[in-house]
Amino acid sequence: MTGLAVTLLIIGIVLLLLGVFVEAVQFLLWIGLVLLILAVIAWLMRFIRRQT
Repeated sequence: MTGLAVTLLIIGIVLLLLGVFVEAVQFLLWIGLVLLILAVIAWLMRFIRRQT
């Protein structure tokens, strides 16, 4: 689960930066944001599970 969250976070950041710098593929900005949000949610779920 940790590996998946880290992978999603890295892919999300890369796509986010790519979407910002390349205007022709601006839809990658939205994909990057979605993946970044999913990675944060996965990290929060793991953090909450560890606390209980």
